[in-house]
Amino acid sequence: MIRWGSFIVRRRWAVLAVSLLFVIIAGVLGAKVSDKLITGGYIDQSSASAEADRELADRFAGGTPNLILLADSSGSVDSETARQAGTALTEKLRAEPNVTEVQSYWAAQGNPELQAGLKSRNGQEALILARVGGTESEAKKQVKAMADRYAGTTGPLTVKLGGQTAVDNAVDAQSASDLLRAELIVMPITLIILLLVFGSGVAAGLPLVIAGVSVVGTQFILDRLTGVTDVSIFALNLTTGLGLGLAIDYSLLMVSRFRDALADTGDTERALQITLATAGKTIIYSAITVACSLAGLMAFNTFFLKSFGYAGIAVTALAGAAAVITLPAVLAILGPKVNALSIPFLRRRREAREASASHASRGWTSWANRMMRRPVLFAGVVLAVLALLAAPALSIQFSLADDRALPSEAPASQVSQALRANFSTNGQDDVKVVAYGTEGSAPDRVADYASRLSSVPGVDRVDALTGSYVAGHQVAPANALSQRFAARTGDGSYLTAQTHIDPLSAQSRDLVKAVRDLPAPFPVQVTGQGATLADTLAGQAQGLPWALGIMALATIVLLALMTGSIVVPIKAIAMNVLTLSATFGIMVWVFQEGHLKWLVGDFQETGYVVSNMPLLLLCIAFGLSMDYEMFLLSRIKEEYDRTGDNRRAVVAGISRTGRIITAAAILLAVVFLSFVTSGILYLKLMGLGTGLAILIDATLIRGVLLPSVMALMGDVNWWGPRFLKRWSASFSHGESAQESAPESAQEALAAPAVGAEALPAEHATASSGRA
Repeated sequence: MIRWGSFIVRRRWAVLAVSLLFVIIAGVLGAKVSDKLITGGYIDQSSASAEADRELADRFAGGTPNLILLADSSGSVDSETARQAGTALTEKLRAEPNVTEVQSYWAAQGNPELQAGLKSRNGQEALILARVGGTESEAKKQVKAMADRYAGTTGPLTVKLGGQTAVDNAVDAQSASDLLRAELIVMPITLIILLLVFGSGVAAGLPLVIAGVSVVGTQFILDRLTGVTDVSIFALNLTTGLGLGLAIDYSLLMVSRFRDALADTGDTERALQITLATAGKTIIYSAITVACSLAGLMAFNTFFLKSFGYAGIAVTALAGAAAVITLPAVLAILGPKVNALSIPFLRRRREAREASASHASRGWTSWANRMMRRPVLFAGVVLAVLALLAAPALSIQFSLADDRALPSEAPASQVSQALRANFSTNGQDDVKVVAYGTEGSAPDRVADYASRLSSVPGVDRVDALTGSYVAGHQVAPANALSQRFAARTGDGSYLTAQTHIDPLSAQSRDLVKAVRDLPAPFPVQVTGQGATLADTLAGQAQGLPWALGIMALATIVLLALMTGSIVVPIKAIAMNVLTLSATFGIMVWVFQEGHLKWLVGDFQETGYVVSNMPLLLLCIAFGLSMDYEMFLLSRIKEEYDRTGDNRRAVVAGISRTGRIITAAAILLAVVFLSFVTSGILYLKLMGLGTGLAILIDATLIRGVLLPSVMALMGDVNWWGPRFLKRWSASFSHGESAQESAPESAQEALAAPAVGAEALPAEHATASSGRA
């Protein structure tokens, strides 16, 4: 890193030019990425329920309608004018290209059973259901174009468009506007805080250098990925939030070190060498750890979660690269001008800190010494607070993503709300069974299976090719409408099991298991909301150990190499578990139980948490927590190597990083908390959860609990086998005793701390002071 610093100084303009060229090319090629990203991806498409859904859509007329027209007559849907308007609307929809399986209340005369499900209880609303074919993107484009022709007033009918495709279009539009609004909110606030933290206008603008490279570069990478896989539109939100957040973190660490080193040496090249040998290596370790944590999302077989993994790994890698390549080039060009456009009172405080021997904050030093005197008390209070915050997580209930992620006033969501509230049966709660190989003696075998299926506890009625069944008995014979259960191509049929059970409840998953366990005379596959949720949770349960293993392994290896201890990594994981537990507890209390709407904005309360979100929050929050862990432990380890005094090392680490970690946490939290303004529930949860996790980690964990526990454990913190100590000496981040108060500059730059890289001899003698 020392040689790299010299190279950057000599080639600073070339490095900056290459970085600028990369941003321009990536910006041009990735400018249209939002048009290629899609919604959905919340379920495992390889699951049995997803395969059954595809069969229903491809081979039967039982595929879930992806377009719903809700017609409100403000009177009776059976009036002559309403009937004429509804019939005309139905025929108009049937004439649309690529639209099939149209079912309409007004076209179902003579089929009372079908009509009952298409008419509201009060008789004022009716439904027209259809499937829009083609790929997901093609269907969305067609429905978006149809909205102008169908939504609004048709005679006495007021029509709203709903269904999954309309919901997806609404999510796309809401996500784009939310992202723009979040940027408009966060940018001025962030710039003001940056100005106050850095103390100068020039330094405050440096995070934008890293953010530009990482965010624009990631958009280009996502654009390329859309050519080979599906990528969620929400990946853009993480790209912006995490890119700007890491840019702030890494800039604070680099600029703070550069300023201190510049104040000590008075030489830009030497200051940059010291900065890269210390802060630069910490950032490399941090970026690898954060990227590995986000790589845990790749263990889940849904493209929604994988998309965040793609975006997170890319933006973290680019932010780390920009922090040790592009930013040093800018610092080499600026030199002392990094402090230009300073705010007077902040400049005086900075100069006083730089003039001190340790570059430590007096306030944080006092706080650290107070904790060292009463570590048991401080640790006990924090653990009690975290336990209280985590308690609601014990009652967490999971659900699938649906229209309720949208604001309640969104038309697509209002259609679904009307279906749940005003229609006696709409098929959303049904358990559907696809049966294969039902030729030959099919009627008898189907009838026998349908009869036994209707006896399963929780099943109210079974409709099949052979008629209808209740409690083990046939209650209605087959009729013309029953033919919809037959396959259009090949052999086979399907059955629907109506149920009164909430499809997102644990009882529904028990029902699905009972249906799947029911012996059948032919191969069957089960689907429906309950089956989809059961398969989704099962798939996530399979991926979770791999995700946890990736994160834990990365944490243990990297922290062990950095510190030479096996105790420190284990303790770090335990601290992160506490942070995540408290965060999950707050998320359940707010979003599952419906508290704090006055603060986070209104949302549709469901009594559940979408199952993807805790997994997403787990990986993001874990990675960002490790970011601050690296910052703090690197300084503590440096002082411990120099003095061998654990308590002194902890105080030194807190006093020298407290200001930086706190400022970085506030800025990063502001970035993510801006997502709370979103109208989409997922973004609200991600923004609030990540923001609070960052603040909890930077204050209660890094500011109190971790140093208190380290003080109690003493030298045990640093225990590790001898071979690990040797590895640590080889791979350490290079946070040597450069800031540890040696008597001369040569000692500062060449001190043989574990893993430290000494400056070349020709540079060492020229330094004066500490970095």
